[in-house]
Amino acid sequence: MKEINLASVLVAKRREKGITQDELAAYIGVSKASVSKWETGQSYPDITFLPLLAAYFNISIDELMSYSPQMERSDIAKLYTRLAADFASRPFEDVIAECAALIKKYYSCFPLLVQLVKLYTNHFMLAGTQERQEVLLNETVTLCERIQAESGDVQLAKEAVSYQALCCLALQRPQQVLDLLGEGIRPMLPEGMLIAQAYQVMGNIGKAKETLQTELYQYVMVAFQGLLNVLQMATDHFEKAEEAFLRASDLAQIFNMKQLNPNNVILLYALGARMYCANNSHAKAIELLGNYVDTCVGAFFPFELHGDAFFDLIDPWLKDCGAAAPRSEQVIKESMLRDVLMNPAFASLQDDPGYRRLVQKMERFIGR
Repeated sequence: MKEINLASVLVAKRREKGITQDELAAYIGVSKASVSKWETGQSYPDITFLPLLAAYFNISIDELMSYSPQMERSDIAKLYTRLAADFASRPFEDVIAECAALIKKYYSCFPLLVQLVKLYTNHFMLAGTQERQEVLLNETVTLCERIQAESGDVQLAKEAVSYQALCCLALQRPQQVLDLLGEGIRPMLPEGMLIAQAYQVMGNIGKAKETLQTELYQYVMVAFQGLLNVLQMATDHFEKAEEAFLRASDLAQIFNMKQLNPNNVILLYALGARMYCANNSHAKAIELLGNYVDTCVGAFFPFELHGDAFFDLIDPWLKDCGAAAPRSEQVIKESMLRDVLMNPAFASLQDDPGYRRLVQKMERFIGR
């Protein structure tokens, strides 16, 4: 989106038309001094003159004001990356104030609003108090509702529903999550397969292959996340939890998860370590925490989702979806230590020399 820049547009269009300030003033019914002030940015025309000026130059009022309520997707991606980094380097409320100003300024640029919803969802926990966190989450819910009601874009609306559900979970409103998503799982429709077949019939084999790869990639990631959820929730059933861990480990190896999505891999190590620690298998827990730290230190940054030798057609789709990390590198590093290694679940390992070495290694990595 460009800033309102009526002055330069007036100058350019008047010169393009080959008229003087006097002639333009006479047509509009104002003094030459008024036109001069408009063109130098000292003042703006009265709102009633805008239709006359736009009609005279055969342009829209938006064009006259050099105003567009939209932002290009590439600019949105750059803005998201910059704001995510700002959360690690600037006061939290300053960044939130800038986000609020952007929401007001680009209130009908729905692709941007979805990314700001994503930004809030990934950073609300940095707010100073629980009350402030809840305020931000409620503001995010309101923004999600606007996107669903007014964007007119099915995919953006779906994303908004998902983020709204995440916010409702964080706000401890489980019934609202069920109201949004339904109380049961419906059969998945093979939309990607149908789209790919449509491209195939049209003779666009390359696009058909890309679509199939993209859908398969998503199914793999959903299956992996599902296994992690089973592992996390089966705390009272060690055998079931361990089976989920082993199956996820196999899936990670089969699909080269460390390269496709290293965040999934470190989550697997962290959850596996918690499971084994809770069942007094301390040596196995420390082994997995060692894998966790090694992956964080050596194979995680710079974080950006991408394909591999098998998923060799999905990079454009990932880039369009926003493949960069949802939070800044420093914020992620702090979370790696705070939320995992320093988690109370590992209190029984505090005196273990191997565990202390892992903590020290991570502290050096994040610059403490």
